[in-house]
Amino acid sequence: MIVRCALASGLLASLTLAPGWTMGPPAAATKSPASTTAMSLPAMPAPAASFGAAAVAGRPAPAPQQEPAAVPRAIRRDVPLTNAIRGAMAAGTRDFSGRPGPAYWQLQADYTIAARLDPASQTITGDETIVLHNNSPDELSEIVLRLDHNIFRATVPRGFSVPAETTEGMVVTRLWVDGQAVDLGAPAARGPRRLGVTGLDQTVASISLATPIAPRSTARLEIEWRTKLPGGPDGRGHRMTQRWDDTLFQPTQWYPRIAKYDDLRGWDTSVYLGPAEFYNNFGRFDVRINVPAGWIVSGTGVLQNPEEVLTAAARERLSRVLDADQITTIVGPDEVGPGRATAPGERLVWHFVADMVNDFAWATAEKFVWQATRATIPGKGPIPIHMVFLPERANLFANAGPISRHALEFYSDLWVPYPFPQLTLQDGPSAGMEYPMVINSNQGAADHEVAHQWWPMMVGTNETWYGWMDEGFDQYMNILSAAHWRDTEPDLDGLGQSYGRISGDESEPPMMWAANYGGPMYGFQTYSKTPLMLSMLGGIVGDQAVQRAIAGYAEAWSFKHPSPWDFVFFMNDALGQDLGWFWYYWLWTTESVDGSIDEAVTSGSRTMVTVRQDGQMPSPVVLEVRFARSGPAIDPLPNARMVDATTAVVTWPVDVWFDGSRTFTAELDFGGRTIERITFDPSRRFPDRDPADNVWPR
Repeated sequence: MIVRCALASGLLASLTLAPGWTMGPPAAATKSPASTTAMSLPAMPAPAASFGAAAVAGRPAPAPQQEPAAVPRAIRRDVPLTNAIRGAMAAGTRDFSGRPGPAYWQLQADYTIAARLDPASQTITGDETIVLHNNSPDELSEIVLRLDHNIFRATVPRGFSVPAETTEGMVVTRLWVDGQAVDLGAPAARGPRRLGVTGLDQTVASISLATPIAPRSTARLEIEWRTKLPGGPDGRGHRMTQRWDDTLFQPTQWYPRIAKYDDLRGWDTSVYLGPAEFYNNFGRFDVRINVPAGWIVSGTGVLQNPEEVLTAAARERLSRVLDADQITTIVGPDEVGPGRATAPGERLVWHFVADMVNDFAWATAEKFVWQATRATIPGKGPIPIHMVFLPERANLFANAGPISRHALEFYSDLWVPYPFPQLTLQDGPSAGMEYPMVINSNQGAADHEVAHQWWPMMVGTNETWYGWMDEGFDQYMNILSAAHWRDTEPDLDGLGQSYGRISGDESEPPMMWAANYGGPMYGFQTYSKTPLMLSMLGGIVGDQAVQRAIAGYAEAWSFKHPSPWDFVFFMNDALGQDLGWFWYYWLWTTESVDGSIDEAVTSGSRTMVTVRQDGQMPSPVVLEVRFARSGPAIDPLPNARMVDATTAVVTWPVDVWFDGSRTFTAELDFGGRTIERITFDPSRRFPDRDPADNVWPR
């Protein structure tokens, strides 16, 4: 709506309120997406005679700033729609149901990789073939590559991560597209398009194509490359150290990948800065890893040639893993070297295949202990859990099997069944990272990292932009899992309220701010805030309802790529409520509720309670009323429920704030029983700076 008013200076100004907003007294505007409403605003103060030494002739002094709590709230009740999501909806790939649209599509990238590790030089040399399936309706005139190991070069931008070692990065030595060689040294072309490449020394490179890839067709890339794995004591941040000396290697993001191309923004060209993580295509991986004999290799997928790389004893022990929950040692600490830890020989090639995954990670060491157990997945049956670790670190894996089993079984029951054929825990310098079927973790972070198998390994969220959609969900899941492990009910009370002590920090980016540029509060934005948000949501609709809705979302978007809008709209639909106001304030702002009880006045059987909200985020009005132990019968109220003989919880919907008022008078008429205490937000789910003023009398 457009609102016009005459200012004190006589100039005409326009105030635009977007559809979905409401503004309260003294000049009330109500939501009217299809109309324009005239509104008179309060008169501005008379101009001051001067504005000190900086006064400008003919201009009034600005009005003094009012306290925010004294200004009527303009409450937004919908979520912003960017050009990207509007375009996807117009194309039919996404819609307001929050489910994939009828025209939804996604690219697929299938990898065949042969890699050789040289422990002496700490270098992997590889060649790979990538088949890119262009399932989009678009012609692709370029292919964007991700070369994450270039973050180890000295000349690339980084976030807070520090590599353990400066290397030459990902060195691409040869490149072909559909059989045509790409000149790696040619400068960027001007004029007619030709086959070329730029950015090979950065984490994002671009191959320009002389002939675009037609819609619904494929292209074939062949790449030869090498990369040195960084090691040493000076690495800071995940993935910045990928080996211990020359005896254990833990490669991650170790091969050239095709970047994501989607219906929202086309090619994802976000640079890899270190802290924020990934957004990858799903596809099939066929990987052969050549290492010295005696070195055990673990990784994503299923080992295809155990008879070529394992001893007969190891194969026999593996055959018994699915029979019981006990831990089985496949290769013990005293079984070292060719013919004992592995099949004999000088070098061995370990062959893994993984279907419909979005990455591939592995580890190898010359003295790995290998143990295994099982998890029983609901509706699927037993799968193996493998653990590989150095013998001197066995204490860190003593409970890793039971913890991982519990996580796989619990999350399968909570959301959807674990879809992959195995899970592997890998020891190494990175002790808290996740990849499909692989977690680089010991028991300490096992529950959290196993949770990542649901997002982003199954529900392929864009972690680079929206890290809260996987790390934040994981943190919420971990609360539920920990309670289940202890055989107690999860306690989400107090989490939502605690955000009030953080709201207003200038360092905090909104959750919809790209996580890649989250700054010093990246960890809070990406990891910690989501459980607080879902705590408040559970306080409104019930925790079980929230979890059922998320389970439906996980099923709808399995092996697809949802956006935040898809999550928001799916949740609205599943919960049967328009929660646009809730999502807006949690995801797009850093506001809080900051509620309080101003006063409570009793006259006869009626008590009038004045509830105040000084923050911009609204919430339902939830009052806990504590009665005297004796007295007249407590009369029922239609919006109240008795939680015990002397306690009622009374609720008014969030709509009571939509006129913009900062106070609401709640009428309580339970009969003549004396009210001893009234508490606003008794479950402590709504963000509040000072909970002490939520209780009456004070």
